[in-house]
Amino acid sequence: MARTSILCLGEPLFELNQAADGSFRPGFGGDVSNVAVAIARQGGKVGLISQVGDDRFGDALRRMWADEGIDTTHVNVLEGGDTGIYFVTHDEDGHHFTYRRKGSAASQLGAGAISAQTIASARILYTSGISLGVSETLRAATTAAVNLARSAGLPVAFDPNLRTRLWPLETARKVSHDLMRNCDIALPGLDDARQLTGLSDPQAIVAFYHDLGARIVALTLGAKGVLVSDSRQSAHIPPFRVNAVDATGAGDCFNGIFLTHLLRTDDPFVAARIANTGAALSTTGYGAVAPIPTYSEVMNVKET
Repeated sequence: MARTSILCLGEPLFELNQAADGSFRPGFGGDVSNVAVAIARQGGKVGLISQVGDDRFGDALRRMWADEGIDTTHVNVLEGGDTGIYFVTHDEDGHHFTYRRKGSAASQLGAGAISAQTIASARILYTSGISLGVSETLRAATTAAVNLARSAGLPVAFDPNLRTRLWPLETARKVSHDLMRNCDIALPGLDDARQLTGLSDPQAIVAFYHDLGARIVALTLGAKGVLVSDSRQSAHIPPFRVNAVDATGAGDCFNGIFLTHLLRTDDPFVAARIANTGAALSTTGYGAVAPIPTYSEVMNVKET
């Protein structure tokens, strides 16, 4: 088997997303799973480290990953376990999430499931603040994976992805910042970063993450595009204009496309421009996974 380019560690979820007619459409989510799909649709070699329940939701996720060409060698199936689910609703204030994930199979994934050989098989390890906040068990697994990657000289990409429903802000700040000190690529969103850093100015936030040790910072600004920096120079990439209907998973889509093209080009500015376009395209359909664009869709699009 060809070497996996990117390993994504965290909790997958089954999605029920409310459409304009009020019905709920089944789909898939979980930030690291979304990132893995985005990588796969860009033609990248990607694998997951996770755990699902032996239920219909876990079965559906595994079928989706197989269809996408994602390596699930390191996805465990927990006998008697439950796969987490979430609901997405929409109103004039945007999209809102309701979770049913407490005690999920993924939350029980422990450090013992992480091996140095698995981590060393990749070129980048990706994880997120959600993986730290879901449970202390998954937090230990995430920390172990990052430490193994660090020991192996493997770059680590990290999205702080704050969810204050999972854990208190002060705890999230300390744990996320501690982990970021062992990461090379920071992929924060502006709203999360403002809460975690206490800063409001995007340039100051980028500098903050560089000071923690990140070599590359790509700060997504929502409808205002993205600010990317390699510590020597920075660039603001303006938004790619689309008729957005659902921003669910757009940040995850950005992260997956960015990392794929960063590996291909070794240029964070080129990668950010491509990912900025792809993330915008992902907001033109409902759900976290279904609208994630393919390589050809991203590369052939023209802004009107």
